Amino acid sequence: MNWYVTKLIFRIISGDGNHPAQFDEQLRLINADNEQAAFKKANSIGVDIQDSFTNAQKQMVRWQFVDVTEVNPINGLTDGAELHYQIHEAPDADLYIAWAHHRSALLAINN
Repeated sequence: MNWYVTKLIFRIISGDGNHPAQFDEQLRLINADNEQAAFKKANSIGVDIQDSFTNAQKQMVRWQFVDVTEVNPINGLTDGAELHYQIHEAPDADLYIAWAHHRSALLAINN
């Protein structure tokens, strides 16, 4: 068995859906024999955990599974092992760096 990091995408629809599109991207750790089996297992998880509930405004909220978009093998579970990466192109490098520092500062405050 091998370990994989998979990305599952869910669409969040509130009420009649008349709002900006919202998506939840989840990274899930999967133990499977191969990449195809990891994909199938992640897909099954996505289908199984779809949910609907009524929010505080009495609107129906649906978490609708969209798809599995990534399956990445993990080459050994060791301290500091890379689990996921994403290359991001930003139109304004300084703004992106400022955002990253801001997010980091919020984590430091809350921990």
